[in-house]
Amino acid sequence: MDENKVHLINKIFNNETIRTIWDKDDEKYYISIVDIVGVLSDSKEPRKYWNWLKNKLKKEENFEVSSITRQ
Repeated sequence: MDENKVHLINKIFNNETIRTIWDKDDEKYYISIVDIVGVLSDSKEPRKYWNWLKNKLKKEENFEVSSITRQ
């Protein structure tokens, strides 16, 4: 795992902890959107905020949010 990339991600978000996973096979990072939403929205319940936002985007913008992971 390249610690410099993880450090950069955390630095971008004011040194908040952003969960990341490195997939060696695909050579990609997977980053927790819930952690990012929590930092950007300053929400006490980022998981609920993210769920609300996804539903709003689907209804109002005809926008489809997809994920390869599940809670």
